[in-house]
Amino acid sequence: MSSGSMSEDDFVASDYEDGFDSQEEDSDMEYEQTEDIGFSDMVTEKQRQKAYEVDFTVLPLTEIQAAQASASNHVAGILGVTQDQAAALLRSFKWNKERLVERYMDHAQEILDQSGVVLDDTKLRLIKRPKGFVCMICFDDSPNGGAVGLRCGHVFCQACYDQYLTQKIIEEGECRKILCPETGCNVVIDEPTIKSVVQPSVMERYHQLQDRAYVEDLDNLRWCPAPNCENAVECRLPHSSFTTIVPTVLCGCGYKFCFGCGQGDHQPAPCGLVKMWQKKCADDSETANWISAHTKECSKCQSTIEKNGGCNHMTCRKCKYEFCWVCMGPWSEHGTSWYNCNRYEESSSTDARDQQAKSRASLERYLHYYNRFANHEQSAKLDRDLYMKTEKKMEEMQRTSDLSWIEVQFLKKAVDVLTSCRMTLRWTYAFAFYLARDNMTELFEDNQRDLEVAVEALSELLEKPIEKEKIPELRQQVLDKTVYVGSRREVVLEDTAKGLADGRWDFFVEFGKV
Repeated sequence: MSSGSMSEDDFVASDYEDGFDSQEEDSDMEYEQTEDIGFSDMVTEKQRQKAYEVDFTVLPLTEIQAAQASASNHVAGILGVTQDQAAALLRSFKWNKERLVERYMDHAQEILDQSGVVLDDTKLRLIKRPKGFVCMICFDDSPNGGAVGLRCGHVFCQACYDQYLTQKIIEEGECRKILCPETGCNVVIDEPTIKSVVQPSVMERYHQLQDRAYVEDLDNLRWCPAPNCENAVECRLPHSSFTTIVPTVLCGCGYKFCFGCGQGDHQPAPCGLVKMWQKKCADDSETANWISAHTKECSKCQSTIEKNGGCNHMTCRKCKYEFCWVCMGPWSEHGTSWYNCNRYEESSSTDARDQQAKSRASLERYLHYYNRFANHEQSAKLDRDLYMKTEKKMEEMQRTSDLSWIEVQFLKKAVDVLTSCRMTLRWTYAFAFYLARDNMTELFEDNQRDLEVAVEALSELLEKPIEKEKIPELRQQVLDKTVYVGSRREVVLEDTAKGLADGRWDFFVEFGKV
């Protein structure tokens, strides 16, 4: 388990101060108890120091399982049931212990039935086939073999029950409530029955699904989305605050992501703006914008018309309305000016021209931000290729100088910072797209420009070939540029985060939590 609010800038600075010996955990972190979900004294949180940081805790799978066991034992002692029965009850209430105990005291049997918990399990699981038994799934009437029945009285052969449960668990990923195979029966199959029927590998998957469901049921927990990572992250910020802060967390596996929406780090843009921007880039809205910029609508029936000749006298094919392509006014008002419109001040055509101009301006504005957004995304992908080149450069430096492997790590750290700053720059353009124009926007763009200039300077420096006699000079330049780039990124993130918290930014759209 690890906890804290480490930023990229802290990462860079600490490495330089400690001779590039990366420190992933802080031994001086303060601890606080979180008894409501069973982590007790294991959970730690570090006091947030920067406006764009949030407090979080990384929890490995073993601690997730320990938290479930702790909560189950606690409830089992209160209700007088077994730990497995308590766990099943808690899953039905999404691990809300207080609500479960309160409801159980008043409606015990109802809660047991809804949760699929049977206190007297001697009547359950494998039984002998009764006389005249016919499995209503496979219609096997053989007296030999086992059968499975629940308190509802519906009995099926063991093979069909095994196949049914295996499909529910393996193929459908069900673990909360698996109902009796009988059509229309709402009796829940309890865990002891499942365990007695399915193969051990299926039961193992069942428990894995229960672990995943535990994290998904709690608002302050989220699984790390990185492939093959089994860590979860705890963040106690209320979801209502995600419009004023971007809750970026760093998993123990090294993957940085947004706790609010589960996507990769998108600071400084809040989740709501990110969702709107992605939709705008992905759907057909910009295709429609292009059509609007290159075509016009008939003033009478609103059919879309594309000009295919030089004549300005247009006739709508749908409604036969005649109008002027230049001013969009009725052609009947043009007199003898058949092909040369000079009527730019008439009210009948001004609105149409304004709408066309706004459409073109809207498209140009969108493309301005989108092209820069996409450019930094592409540059970040190319910068990742620097990792392989950087390793070769590091090996070359060792061969041609007296620097140790630790001392040449500055190149790799520089690429890490460069990639992180590219991602930040990428999302500053999505952020800026929705900003209303004012003095604060100009200040934001100044900070954005300074970061962009610094990033390009560092990128250019890292692309330079290594000259043996200039290695000490190159090393110092890279160190200085890396620290400066990190500081400019911090300025951008700090300013935008404080502006969100203070309500200083004026957006021309409304966005809510995701």
